[in-house]
Amino acid sequence: MGSEVPKQFLELDGVPIVLLTLRRLMECRDISEFLIATRGEETDSLEQRFAKEKFASAVHMVKGGETRQQSVGNALAQVSLDAELVLVHDAVRPFVTNEQVQRVIAEARTRGAAILGIPAIDTIKEVRRSSLPQDVALISATIPREKIVLAQTPQVFRAMLLKEAFTRAEQDGVTASDEAALVERLGHDVYVVQGSERNIKITKPADMELARFYREQERRGK
Repeated sequence: MGSEVPKQFLELDGVPIVLLTLRRLMECRDISEFLIATRGEETDSLEQRFAKEKFASAVHMVKGGETRQQSVGNALAQVSLDAELVLVHDAVRPFVTNEQVQRVIAEARTRGAAILGIPAIDTIKEVRRSSLPQDVALISATIPREKIVLAQTPQVFRAMLLKEAFTRAEQDGVTASDEAALVERLGHDVYVVQGSERNIKITKPADMELARFYREQERRGK
C-alpha cells in the first residue's frame, strides 16, 4: 500500500478498515463470537477502540501468525468447543453485506462448507515463467472462464471440518491461500454463493480510491 501502516488500520472517514469490517459482521445475529488475529503490539490499541463500540457480541484478540493460514489456525484453536460453524473473513473487506453473510452461513449450515465468490469476467490464461524475464510469461493454456470464480470471504465451514482440514494440512506440511483449499484437500465439497464486485479486498492504493467511492455512495443511499 506504500504505507508503514498495516492496510487493515488505514482509515476511511477516520475509521480503521478493520473496525468498519467488524461493524458489518456485527449486523449478523447468527455470529455469536469474534476472534481477531493481529500482531501483539496492535492488541491494546484495538481492544481500546473496540471497547468504545459497545458491541453486543464478544470480541477477543488472538496473536496472529506469519501467514494467513497461521493466523486463522491460531484463532481456530480458540473457537468454542460447542461452535457449530466457523466464519473466516478478511479484515480488509469492509463492504460485505449482511445479506451476503447470512446467505453463505445458511449454505454452510446445510452443506458443511460454503464461500462467497464472483464469476470471472476477464479471459483466464495459464502461464509458465521459467527462464523468462520477471515481467514476461508464456501462455500454456486458456481456461474457460465459465469454470472460474474469484473467491471472496466470508468462507464458512462446520467447525469440526475446518479443524480437521487445518490439522491435516499441518501434518502434511501444506500451505494454502484460503481455507476452502484446505477443506477441498479432504475431498469435501465446497459450494460458492454469489458474492459482489463491491466486496473488494483492499490491498493496494487504487483499492482505497474505490473504497472511498463506495463509502460516498453508501452515504447517498446508492
